[in-house]
Amino acid sequence: MTSEPQSDSALSASNPSASGPFAKPAHRWRFFRAGGFDQVRIERGEDLKALDSLDQKLWLALACPIDSLQFDRRTLTLIDTDNDGRIRAPELLDAVRWATHMVKDADAFFAGHRSLPLSLIDDSHEEGAQLLASARRILANMGKPDAAEVAPEDAADVKRIFSDTCFNGDGIVPPAAAEDPAIAELMKKIMELFGSRPDRGGAAGLGQEEVDAFFAAVEAHLAWHQEAEGKPEINPLGAGTEAAVAALQAVEAKVEDYFTRCRLAAFDPQAAVALNADEKAFAAVAAEDLSAATPVSGFPLARIAAEKPLPLSRGVNPAWAGAIATLRDAVVTPLLGARDELSETEWQAVKAKLAPTRDWLTRKAGAVVESFGLEALRALQSGDARAQLTKLIAADKAVAPEFEAVASVEKLALYLRDLVPLLNNFVAFKDFYTRRAKAVFQIGRLYIDGRSCDLCIRVEDANQHAALATLSRIYLLYCDCVRRGSNEKMTIAAGVTAGHADQLMVGRNGVFYDREGRDWDAVITKIVTHPISIREAFWMPFRRVGKFIGEQIEKFAAARSKQVEQQMTTQLVATGSQAISGQPAPAQSAQQQQQAFDAGRFAGIFAAIGLAIGAIGTALASVVTGLLNLTWWQIPLAIAGVILLISGPSMLIAAMQLRQRNLAPLLDANGWAVNARARINIPFGGSLTQLAKLPPGAERSLTDPYAERTTPWRLFLVLVIILILLGFAWRYDLLQRLFG
Repeated sequence: MTSEPQSDSALSASNPSASGPFAKPAHRWRFFRAGGFDQVRIERGEDLKALDSLDQKLWLALACPIDSLQFDRRTLTLIDTDNDGRIRAPELLDAVRWATHMVKDADAFFAGHRSLPLSLIDDSHEEGAQLLASARRILANMGKPDAAEVAPEDAADVKRIFSDTCFNGDGIVPPAAAEDPAIAELMKKIMELFGSRPDRGGAAGLGQEEVDAFFAAVEAHLAWHQEAEGKPEINPLGAGTEAAVAALQAVEAKVEDYFTRCRLAAFDPQAAVALNADEKAFAAVAAEDLSAATPVSGFPLARIAAEKPLPLSRGVNPAWAGAIATLRDAVVTPLLGARDELSETEWQAVKAKLAPTRDWLTRKAGAVVESFGLEALRALQSGDARAQLTKLIAADKAVAPEFEAVASVEKLALYLRDLVPLLNNFVAFKDFYTRRAKAVFQIGRLYIDGRSCDLCIRVEDANQHAALATLSRIYLLYCDCVRRGSNEKMTIAAGVTAGHADQLMVGRNGVFYDREGRDWDAVITKIVTHPISIREAFWMPFRRVGKFIGEQIEKFAAARSKQVEQQMTTQLVATGSQAISGQPAPAQSAQQQQQAFDAGRFAGIFAAIGLAIGAIGTALASVVTGLLNLTWWQIPLAIAGVILLISGPSMLIAAMQLRQRNLAPLLDANGWAVNARARINIPFGGSLTQLAKLPPGAERSLTDPYAERTTPWRLFLVLVIILILLGFAWRYDLLQRLFG
């Protein structure tokens, strides 16, 4: 966006279809100037209706993340139709089109409504009439049938709205909706087996998906049973076939192990000893409780011998005796007849006879509904239970348009309240630049070093944010904020636009107040340095000179102090050594005496000091002479020129950089898509940071009981300087020329 003024015709969006004598004239846009550039004014209903015709190059932002905005989250979620966590220009335009279509007068969006008046809803079209009917239903269900407006929180209280009705248009029907008790009981059983879903009123129910899944399981289970009825080989033992399969599967692995061991013993008779449990194995379990026979469950089923049949009665491992007895009674006896032993050949024959059954059981379908029983399932399949359930769900869906409009009531109420403020923080930054309210990206206020900073935004990663935010040319403080008594933490970036930076450093503490008035402990963790103000730039050269002089004096004093300490230490050590040894102090060497009393050397030093003082005096004389050669009114100008010569360059550089301050990189680093150079000029920037000052009308006492006492030598020094200046003036006849 350019900062030069533009005519209304140039800024107005053109309408290609507007031509001919009956064409609708293009909307006449109005702009305001703030921060050094033009921004669109959205102040009338006509502005809202024509917003889609405004060239998006004139928009201040085209996208922004939801998480970083200080705005109603529900409103933002409704606008974010693709649920990507960002508000984009097309989504905002869709919201404006829908909202203006649903009201009679678009100017109502600027009236500051906190609730949705029913009289404002445009019922001249079907969607508006449906929305009005839903609004009235909401008020009736909330116990306020005579109310003239509906609040957003009332429309959002879905459970309360739909608590007194079973049909609410969401396709989820609770058991209470069924008039037939048998159908209601069936619905409860289906919900137990296939789960339930809450409807809009909060009641647990089921939908067409659960009904279809249940009857699909019923049909699959009955078809599976019907397959067995048509194939005798699947049920060789009739009703006891499944029990026989279960008995066989319970011992199958152990029986296979037994016959394998017997085949190995037939292969090598010496292996029989190793294949049976030996004395050590029995000794290991002898100390345990053998009443449950669990310790010997890992032993073979019976004594291993070559080609030995499996005993079914005696000689069976006690841990498996019960399972083998069940195998004998449920499988072997019905299929082969009564016997006390089972050969490996007979074992394979038993498995072959039950193989079709086992294969059929692996293909069991609809097991989830098996608990109903075959007769009950056949009754459900042949009855009208499914039709009744489908009818209930269809009746619920039939009222969907009316009840879905309830969500539209909430949306319109929120848009009526929030749409214009959001536009004034997106299409234009009116709230930010007029300073009438905080912008949606301003998270609060930071108090630190005798100032308050209003340009505070929330960031996720200070280092990543600073990489782009440094292009804003704003002096930034990155602070970690923690709330006492909670685990809440956040990082903010605060812009400093007034005062000076002498006392701002990493580790400095401050207090941050968020938009809700809660206080946070803040500590500076990172600083991005840029010029803060012209005033800071003016004093910067003097501060640097003063700092340099102070550092040099401190270094000189420290060096002299160290030298004196070393001399004292050396003297004390020497004196102590002499006292201990009882010897007189040695005479100083000629070189030491020469260093101590070298008058020539000190004469040179004093001469150098004299020359320095003379040079300073000559320089002062030249300055004073030059000033006194001027007329009285030129002297202040000359002094001001000297000061300007010192501070002018830093002030000029600071002014140039301050004029380049730009809000866009600060927001872009936070995920925004700012569409213009959102400048922060010097006057506006100064308003974003407030310095400490006494309130108007405050009384101030200048009496300080702890004030430093004044010393006379300062007065003497001033008098000496004045006398020196007067002496030079008399010496060069300057007084006569000035006053002659």
